[in-house]
Amino acid sequence: MLVIAAATGAAWFADGSDALLAAAAGLAGVTALGCFYRALAIGTMSVVAPISASGVALPVVVGIATGDRPSAVQAVGLAAIVLGVVVASRESHESEAHARASRASILLALLAALGFGSFFALSDPASDGSVVWTLVLVRATALPLVAGVALATRARLPERRLGLGIAGVGLIDLTATALIALAQREGALSTVSVLGSMYPVVTVMLAAAVLKERVRPDQLAGIGGALTGVAMVAAG
Repeated sequence: MLVIAAATGAAWFADGSDALLAAAAGLAGVTALGCFYRALAIGTMSVVAPISASGVALPVVVGIATGDRPSAVQAVGLAAIVLGVVVASRESHESEAHARASRASILLALLAALGFGSFFALSDPASDGSVVWTLVLVRATALPLVAGVALATRARLPERRLGLGIAGVGLIDLTATALIALAQREGALSTVSVLGSMYPVVTVMLAAAVLKERVRPDQLAGIGGALTGVAMVAAG
């Protein structure tokens, strides 16, 4: 991102407070990702995903409070997306033991939701100032925190194949963050944040295609509802 900033001659923020918001968004985002990944490690995808996606309520409330006024069609579409995401991500527990094992991940998923919601709310005004420098600061503030945790826990470096996979995930995540920042600059916070929270739908679909996990009829209905909501938001 520093190379891109230098190559494009991107102007620094006109308002210095936007830089602080971008840095705060970076801390919120990396904390949310840490909680989310840990919740996935000790819980189940279909339980963790909808809880972490519920953080979308925070930026929607902030957006409406600061002047965003979705149309009636968009409002119904936003509700359909949220409901569709939750339904698509629901999972029925195979046993009580499995249910107990997943409860430990709920608190982490809730913390992730708070972090993701805070990231949307904090990065929105910063993106209006400069998308490129917002992305630079989001990553720059996250790096020392992650490095400090890795050193403190004496985390081992991954093997080459796994490391390349993690690097690929990082590029995908950066691309998604850049697209969100661009969308925030052009659109309403409440709309962008809800559309950005659709990742559980994609996760369920990929789990079925790549991991061969079975998608239940109610999950398919949720995916259809979420996609219908996207169409309504776009049409509105």
